[in-house]
Amino acid sequence: MKKLLALVAVLLLAVIMIETVPDKSEHKEAMMKAVAEYVDEEVDESGFGDRVLGRIGKGVINKTIEAALNLKLRVNNYYLWNTTHVRLQGKDQLLSVGLLGHVFTFDKQMLREKLEEAMSAKEEAASEKEQAKQSARELRQLKREQKKRERQLRREERRRQREAKREERRRKREQ
Repeated sequence: MKKLLALVAVLLLAVIMIETVPDKSEHKEAMMKAVAEYVDEEVDESGFGDRVLGRIGKGVINKTIEAALNLKLRVNNYYLWNTTHVRLQGKDQLLSVGLLGHVFTFDKQMLREKLEEAMSAKEEAASEKEQAKQSARELRQLKREQKKRERQLRREERRRQREAKREERRRKREQ
C-alpha cells in the first residue's frame, strides 16, 4: 500500500509539474523584470540626476533587450521543467529555469555580463549594417561612374565615326 501511495504521489507531482511549466512569454517577462530591476539599480548607482534622462536610458535599454530576447531567446522543454538559452558569441548561455509555474533567473553579475554582451552585439550589428549601407552607397557610386564612362566612350566613338566620315568625304572631294 505504501508503494502505491508513493507512486500516486510521484505521478501527481509529475502531472502538476508538467501542467505548471512556464511558457516562453513567462520566461521573457521574468527576464525583462530582472533587466528592469538591474537597470533601475544601475541608474540609481550611477547618479543619473536627471529623471527624464534616466527614464529615456531605461526605455532604450529595455527595448534593446526585449528585441534581443525576441530574436535570440530559445526555450528547451524537459516536460517537468524548462530552460531558456541565448546563443551569444557561438555559445549557448543559460538564462533561466522554469519550474512549478515560476521562472528563476540568474544573479545580477551574470545579468550584467549578458546585458553588456547583448548591447555590444547590437552595436556590432548596427555597425555592420552601417558598413553594409556604406558599401551599397559606394557600389551605387561606382555603377554611376561606370555608366558615365560608358556614355563618354559611346560619345567618343560616335565622334570618331563622324570624323572618319568627314575625312572620307573630304578625300572623295579631293579626288
